[in-house]
Amino acid sequence: MIGVQKIVCGKLIFLNKLSHNKYLLTLNFTEDQILALAPDESSKKAGKDLSNPGKWVTKGVNESAMWGECQGSGSKPYQTQIDLTNIAFKCSCPSRKFPCKHGLGLFLLYSRQKDTFNNSEIPPWVNEWISKRAQKENKTEKEEKSVDPAAQAKRQESREKKVADGIEELLLWIKDIIRNGIINIPEKPYNFWEQMAKRMVDAQAPGLAGMVKGLAQINFYKDGWQSEFLDQLLSIYLIVSAYRNKEMLSVDILNEVKSWIGFTQKQEELKEQTGILDTWLILGKQVSDDDNLTVERYWLHGTNTGQSALIIQFILRGQGGVLSLTPGMYIQAELVFYPSVAPLRALIKKQLTTNTSLPKNVYSFWKEIAETETKVNALIPFNSVRPYVVKQVTPVIYDQRWWLADDNNDLIQLNENFKNIWKLLAISGGKPVTAAVVGKENLYEPLGVWDNETYKSL
Repeated sequence: MIGVQKIVCGKLIFLNKLSHNKYLLTLNFTEDQILALAPDESSKKAGKDLSNPGKWVTKGVNESAMWGECQGSGSKPYQTQIDLTNIAFKCSCPSRKFPCKHGLGLFLLYSRQKDTFNNSEIPPWVNEWISKRAQKENKTEKEEKSVDPAAQAKRQESREKKVADGIEELLLWIKDIIRNGIINIPEKPYNFWEQMAKRMVDAQAPGLAGMVKGLAQINFYKDGWQSEFLDQLLSIYLIVSAYRNKEMLSVDILNEVKSWIGFTQKQEELKEQTGILDTWLILGKQVSDDDNLTVERYWLHGTNTGQSALIIQFILRGQGGVLSLTPGMYIQAELVFYPSVAPLRALIKKQLTTNTSLPKNVYSFWKEIAETETKVNALIPFNSVRPYVVKQVTPVIYDQRWWLADDNNDLIQLNENFKNIWKLLAISGGKPVTAAVVGKENLYEPLGVWDNETYKSL
């Protein structure tokens, strides 16, 4: 018997090669990783209830799919299926959640009782769905390969013209704000920000639209809102001014600026590059919702290189994500980074295995992190938040706020929106711990801590 490995959606699938090219599938998903796929807490609870083998009339699995029929309240059982090539779910139940409780229940049942699943011939109703998905994927690949370079260049030129026109309007808007002063900014109606954000969407600059919306989300009732507002406004001004003078920028800086504006780079092109191979620790996952779009941010730390990475997944409402990484998981993988003078955002090019290594190249003092941020800000003055791992920090309360103190008793303030301070206190017991944090400019949010060499997500 020859063991082979197949990488699917950032997960490692072990396949044992048998005769006649048949494969016996064993998925190394833990219950926590499966539950991390759930769209909400109620789905998690319902999925656990349906992980009872008595609920399932039939169930099976092969190298491409998992399926089962779950008896519900109707006369016919619900047909549930999971595409194991790209981790996607489908069910005949009326739920609009992805995955639904039946998909979660089936997956959980498999993680607990693999031997009860028949490695039988795939049913027609599953085969039809899998085949259609494969055809759609092949069609997309063919369409990408058949793109007319001349037409593509023309579209790019048209978009750059729209962006340039939109930027001119945005600059006038910013100058009007500064000219009139910011004392009355808290009184501005919501449509004051919404109209300019929509104009940036029309100009095909979604990144700028998001930054304009971010101005409206500032807490104007908080002391010091003026500094936060001007910092964000200045960042927008720097980005649009840099783009107006793009001929003077280096390639990496220009790519950084265009990324902030909302220009995208094809993932296929990125994956052709040589990446960084390391054992990556998933430090944390942050989820935000914007209209019909869910944005998942995964923060990673290379345990050998010390390189930080950010992987972003966008999910349309009513659809499931193809990537699921659980905080605390270690993966040995090759990551490729988007072009930047200070690379951070990345893609998983290929994943080799999982591991359990402790991180190296971590920080000992807040002063070291401040020096690193100074260097990064010198390269990118509109730099975003980054993750860091720092040793021996202790949660302390000062001036009615929570802080983290290092061995030099230097303090860094915790984000006021951090809700898991009591979990942090319970794990640390008031003693120093090694912590993963994300943030910038003296304001951070803990993602997780090490407890007896075990990483625990907060």
